[in-house]
Amino acid sequence: MAGIMKVKAKAKNDVTSVKLMAKHIMESGQRKDKKSGELIPAMFLQEITIQHGGKTVFSGNLGTAVSKNPYLSFKFDGGAKGDELTISWVENTGKTGTETAAIK
Repeated sequence: MAGIMKVKAKAKNDVTSVKLMAKHIMESGQRKDKKSGELIPAMFLQEITIQHGGKTVFSGNLGTAVSKNPYLSFKFDGGAKGDELTISWVENTGKTGTETAAIK
């Protein structure tokens, strides 16, 4: 599931604004398949962590109540044009991923 994050990060006056959307189904495990009637297994992002320069600037624990393709927005002090953010995520199934995004 590599490449699920769409990130826009902009630095201005020593403050970096980050907007992030995760392309993920975020299945709660409570819905039933319409054809078979069986429960669809839970599959959701459990944790998202964003680092800049080796320091965590955002960390979030998500759960089954978060909608499909979750959107997050936050700001942090520091960051400059050309710097990279490292985005790591963990799914409840055990899958993990790490991606990078440049600050513009």
